[in-house]
Amino acid sequence: MGEPINEAYLDIETTGLSFDYDYVTVVGISRGSNRNRELEQFVSPDISAHRILQSLKGVQVIYTFAGNDFDLPFLKRHYGIDLKSDFRHRDLRCQCRERNLRGGLKAVERQLGICRVRPDVDGHEAVRLWWRYRNHHDYTALRVLLDYNKEDVLNLKTLKQLLAKLGPVVC
Repeated sequence: MGEPINEAYLDIETTGLSFDYDYVTVVGISRGSNRNRELEQFVSPDISAHRILQSLKGVQVIYTFAGNDFDLPFLKRHYGIDLKSDFRHRDLRCQCRERNLRGGLKAVERQLGICRVRPDVDGHEAVRLWWRYRNHHDYTALRVLLDYNKEDVLNLKTLKQLLAKLGPVVC
């Protein structure tokens, strides 16, 4: 019998920052044991509350970066799911701020020495990649966007592990 799957790492991509005018383009969820990690990615228009909840079945804790302010409110607004009430949620950005690690996920990764395969892709580029895919059927752009999302999701676990090694914050 394998290790229980009780935690997941979640990251979304969107067309922008507005909860009212923009929409979710990609949802990435990683779950599983250390030896057998599983990544699922859903791409608009094939994103649904049902698919997200199925992917999180059996999970107790969801980890995000800035999920309190971005990922989870977007999912609630557009898919009607309140992951904060259905699961325990840990926003790693809060733990980073307690350790004076500032900035977005990529900035924190640089401060901690977490490397990226695609350091040239950021949130703004992710939006451009989405529109290249949607408007021009550019599947290379979609592949880069999915790789970017995958790296975001998988780096959340690395970040969580590094934060744990740093120990608790003493004030």
